[in-house]
Amino acid sequence: MRSAKLLALLIGCAIAGGAAAETVVVDGHVQVAPSAIARPVRGTTMHAVKAKFGAPQRQFPAVGKPPITRWDYPAFTVYFEYNRVVHSVVHG
Repeated sequence: MRSAKLLALLIGCAIAGGAAAETVVVDGHVQVAPSAIARPVRGTTMHAVKAKFGAPQRQFPAVGKPPITRWDYPAFTVYFEYNRVVHSVVHG
């Protein structure tokens, strides 16, 4: 069930496109602001992510089919399908 929710989240993010933005709440209203935080782009290999951003603070084992792996960095989280980035999320 957990992997199904993660997969649904990743599919939703993929449909949303590659826009870089942060969600901000101002006076109870949700607004989206562009993000200037550098992070991996879709399609980047695990090896290239480690070469550019260093080792992640935490690595989670792959779950589901296709296997989805999560790496946590101080400012963002990266999700991989097999060994390629499918999405990266800036921490709030």
